Amino acid sequence: MENNSNLLILTQSDFEKLNSLLEAAQPDIAELLKEELSRAEIVANDELPVDVVSMNSKVIFKDLVTDKESVVTLVYPQDANIDEGKISIFAPVGSALIGLRVGQVINWPLPNGKEKRIQVVSVSSISIQP
Repeated sequence: MENNSNLLILTQSDFEKLNSLLEAAQPDIAELLKEELSRAEIVANDELPVDVVSMNSKVIFKDLVTDKESVVTLVYPQDANIDEGKISIFAPVGSALIGLRVGQVINWPLPNGKEKRIQVVSVSSISIQP
């Protein structure tokens, strides 16, 4: 296991926008996301490594318990649309994915008291106009 396996990387703009949205999140998700943000390394928008999950990234991740792969696009709450595979940063899996690199694994508590163990398989950026 790498020493930096717990490291998260966020762009300055994602970090600032997510911090400003925390008040709108459900308390349990807000607390987990706040914890994630507090341990993230913040980089300039143009310095984010290409293999890191950021807002508006298309992510393939694997549930290591069920071995099932899922493809999602991580979006802000107002853009979430499960039929289009767009999951909110406030969804449990969305909060878990932000800032992870390809290959990283995270154990993430779910609202039902269970835990999800997921691994990032691939990341691609989607260019969305501001």
